[in-house]
Amino acid sequence: MVGSYWRQVIDSGLGVPTDRPLGDLTAELTQMLGSSDPAERDHTAYPMLATWIDRGVYDDLLAGLGDGIATGLTVGLGEVGTDSVFRRSFSALLLGECVARDNRRALVRSTKVLDWGDRLVSWYLRERDDRGFVEDKGWAHAVAHGADAIGTLAESPHLAAPELTVLLDVLADRVLADGTRLLVAGEPDRIAEATLRVLRRNVLPLSVVEPWVRRIAARATAYPSERQDPYLVTGNPEAFLRALHLQLALAPDPPQVRSDLLLVLVDALRQTNPGLRTRS
Repeated sequence: MVGSYWRQVIDSGLGVPTDRPLGDLTAELTQMLGSSDPAERDHTAYPMLATWIDRGVYDDLLAGLGDGIATGLTVGLGEVGTDSVFRRSFSALLLGECVARDNRRALVRSTKVLDWGDRLVSWYLRERDDRGFVEDKGWAHAVAHGADAIGTLAESPHLAAPELTVLLDVLADRVLADGTRLLVAGEPDRIAEATLRVLRRNVLPLSVVEPWVRRIAARATAYPSERQDPYLVTGNPEAFLRALHLQLALAPDPPQVRSDLLLVLVDALRQTNPGLRTRS
């Protein structure tokens, strides 16, 4: 339950209270990011901190704020099925807000943004709790939130072609991660959106992107033995390829590689869908 204090702050338009130090308010809200109550986490702590970041409340403190938020990425890391996932997942989303603010205002050093990026992708590759919606507790959604944050990171002017290539590989690794359940809560679409944000930088040539697609498509056709459900192996990469094709075809502001990449994706989808292959 959201206490009356924070309810008043919400009702007043998310302004920063003046009766308590900003540091104390921030610490309390940061702890609430890990709450199992969606009213506290989704509807109070996250939107309040994100709004204050966007309004410039933390502009002089952004480096320290981002560092503090990034510590939440390691809370309970490795656990599956526990409430610790909420702190990690929403810390990733909020760290993306810090990067977004710097994207607009250039408030921190390049080394700081790159450090945030390292911590973000390290968590994303190690995260094992891939639940989407948790009954009675709301969204965990670590895979989706991580993709959102990586998409924002891709738009940072501090990242060039080498770093963007790494981000593509991280997204592919997440799609192909062994042991991941079928992602049915919109995660393939969110990873595809993050991919487009990487590609819209228009610094990665098709010679980099095409083998990246082929790598994912290879898993989508890697059928296991007859004793294993093939869709548990091929489902996530197949869903991602479809999502990326759809977004690349329909999304505004397409990357420069759009035309050539669409042909690559169509070919990959034909290979992963035998019924769509051209008959001779």
